[in-house]
Amino acid sequence: MKVFPAVDILGGKCVQLVQGRRENATVYGSPLECAERWLSKGADALHVINLDGAFGKSRVNAGLIKDLISETGVFVQLGGGIRSTGDAFSWLETGVDRIILGTLAIEKPESITAVSDMFGKDSVVAGVDAKKGQVVVRGWEEPAGDYIEWAEKFESLGAGSLLFTNVDVEGLQNGIDAGPVRRLIENTHLPVTAAGGISGPSDVATLKSMGVDGIILGSALYSGRISLEDALEICR
Repeated sequence: MKVFPAVDILGGKCVQLVQGRRENATVYGSPLECAERWLSKGADALHVINLDGAFGKSRVNAGLIKDLISETGVFVQLGGGIRSTGDAFSWLETGVDRIILGTLAIEKPESITAVSDMFGKDSVVAGVDAKKGQVVVRGWEEPAGDYIEWAEKFESLGAGSLLFTNVDVEGLQNGIDAGPVRRLIENTHLPVTAAGGISGPSDVATLKSMGVDGIILGSALYSGRISLEDALEICR
């Protein structure tokens, strides 16, 4: 099971949000400093989110993200503010290994096929952000349909993997809700990376036992609730 430390970028700083709200941002320093911190502790991949892009300013942080990619040289999956296939193509050509299509995948599902056909299935992960069983978009405020049905559609369109974020527990550091993750794994053939609520070694162990392909460590990692070393040891 892969471990992706999160490097969420807002206003040029590395931050963590609670429930996706900007007003709840806690700043942890520069994105490159945070990335290098996790790499020094054994990480070999990063989950980078351009939060300014997610909030409608897609080109903000672009130069900073490009520098991070070139400076670290590790596997990077990137999301946030990818509003067109052109945006996706541009990031993949820049050196991002895998792009996360969220709102774009819901509003223009054919974009998954376009990216997959051009760069290969492994280059595109479809974001399944779920709240009470419904995929949610636009700041996790608008429901867009059953998350299992969307996952099945993304698979048929050519996504190489799924990123499942359980919005109900995301950022709260109170542990995972295993049920929705298990249901997703049982209903798709795609590798699933899980995010939301991972707060301690027992959560990591549970997800590994379920067959999750990867995990995103965010708030609990930055607050010290879980150490990267412990998570990597469990995954090995």
